[in-house]
Amino acid sequence: MTAFDKNQVSRFRFVRCDFAADTGVARLVYAFDDGPELTETVTVPGAPFQLEGERAAAVQRALQLLHLIAGVSYYKAAVPEQVSIDSYAIDADTAALVEEVYLNGLGEFAYRNGLNLRGRFKLPVASLPASGRGAGGEGASAPGLGLTHHALVAIGGGKDSLVSIEALRNASVAETVTWIGGSQLIRACAERTGLPTLNIGRTLAPELFELNRQGAWNGHIPVTAVNSAIMVLAALVQGMDQVVFSNERSASYGSQIAGTGEVNHQWSKGWAFEKAFGEYVQQHIAADLNYYSLLRPLSELAVARQFAKTDFYDAHFSSCNRNFHILGERPVNRWCGVCPKCHFVFLALAPFMPKMRLVRIFGRNLLDDMEQAGGYDALLEFQDHKPFECVGEGKESRAAMATLAARPEWKEDALVKRFASLIQPTLSADELQIEPLMVIDDEHRIPAALWERLRANFAA
Repeated sequence: MTAFDKNQVSRFRFVRCDFAADTGVARLVYAFDDGPELTETVTVPGAPFQLEGERAAAVQRALQLLHLIAGVSYYKAAVPEQVSIDSYAIDADTAALVEEVYLNGLGEFAYRNGLNLRGRFKLPVASLPASGRGAGGEGASAPGLGLTHHALVAIGGGKDSLVSIEALRNASVAETVTWIGGSQLIRACAERTGLPTLNIGRTLAPELFELNRQGAWNGHIPVTAVNSAIMVLAALVQGMDQVVFSNERSASYGSQIAGTGEVNHQWSKGWAFEKAFGEYVQQHIAADLNYYSLLRPLSELAVARQFAKTDFYDAHFSSCNRNFHILGERPVNRWCGVCPKCHFVFLALAPFMPKMRLVRIFGRNLLDDMEQAGGYDALLEFQDHKPFECVGEGKESRAAMATLAARPEWKEDALVKRFASLIQPTLSADELQIEPLMVIDDEHRIPAALWERLRANFAA
């Protein structure tokens, strides 16, 4: 491979994509200029699949959408001015959705690399007759496919997806616990549920790691957008009618950065993405395929309260992101104890479970360690901005800390004591109440009949 110079690249190409029903393997091919092809594969277990007529056409549309969204991993290496699609045409709706995913999903990447991506990524749009449409079609209305009433539920190994899985189980919804990639931690968690599992394979083009070594632009991508597109394809191939994620409403709020405005690390976990993507799927891919987040109406603290109701997963779950980095060290235990996720999950669970149980889960008391003060200040948005991590809002952390400051078993711990003396006096009492943060929101895409069954359980 000749040396890669990101500044000399003028065009990013979506070369082609195909799905083999006999093997369950999707191939997504990309290239820069006339350079070598970069091929990513996604493997859906259970082949061979019988795909005919409307369902085969829907799988093709979902495949093209996945090709476009997954390209974000490669496009970011050079962020060239020009983009082309070599082997199929798309309509304006498809272009609008994918452009929004690249602009907002690469927000943190752009901020950290000092890049301005506004208006830069533009897909070519064709005016397509409804019959000849690629991904979507002008004002298309996708057909219903008669999909089976069954949920593919994404599991990430943390508390949120486990809350969703148990809520669906209690509501008697047939579900298959689904994850992408080879994490042993997620597999152990999935097996602990005792439900059917589906482990989807994803292999990035190996050349991408070489490009990174040669100085390509690198940074955070909207992983949830990519995983959502993969799971929509898998649901269609498997003939299932629901793709369920576990993103709570806090995901819609980013980090407020002076001079820059809001940068949301978890934009593709937020409501704007969920709404746009879910509506697109029903309009352009399959009318009876529901994409939604089961926890959207809840705050992080409300999710933590739900999780604390059972100790069944205490020894299996982990929200520590150091477990999930592609490269780099893994913590020996399931919790590193020093990352923003560890900090936040410990704090969010503390108001809702016995102290001994929480300390047993983490192996130590994070709130009694002064060395963690800087990390907790960022969560509290005290002289710092919210970390670029999937953590709750500053007001949630402040309310949780204030709750602990009033409890005998917590108030002597170093960081709780520090909060009570240094930070709490600067805040008004009404913004430290935990109850208002437990109120259930009405903004979600959960099917109405299911939401009726769940609502009371989430409110309790």
